[in-house]
Amino acid sequence: MGFQVTMDAADPAKQAEFWAQALGYVLQPPPPGFDSWEAFLDKMNVPQEARNSRSAIVDPAGVGSRVFFQQVPEGKTAKNRVHIDVNASNGTHDRALVAAHVAKLEGLGAQRVEEFDDPLGYWITMLDPEGNEFCVQ
Repeated sequence: MGFQVTMDAADPAKQAEFWAQALGYVLQPPPPGFDSWEAFLDKMNVPQEARNSRSAIVDPAGVGSRVFFQQVPEGKTAKNRVHIDVNASNGTHDRALVAAHVAKLEGLGAQRVEEFDDPLGYWITMLDPEGNEFCVQ
């Protein structure tokens, strides 16, 4: 049994692009028989104004869970109760690997919040482009 992570978003396409880079994922390919999402959405008669109502990313290796982004009208109002930990150092807590990934994500619109270094490890708390908290370790 698998699971999917779903995130509310103002701009699902932009969030999907950011998180694909953050996690080493790719945008979910269109359904079989379609060479693009535009072709699929045309076939399904989805109006232009609804085409950014959802997006998804997938692990190219087919191992990790799908991440789904759904458009919602309200903005983020409180701290996340659940967050994603991006394991940039593959569990080694290598500061150079963490720093390199943090710099990449800052270039994509993320914001550094706080750095932590304790006996259990090293990580940096960040905000994605829509203000959702996550950690890079």
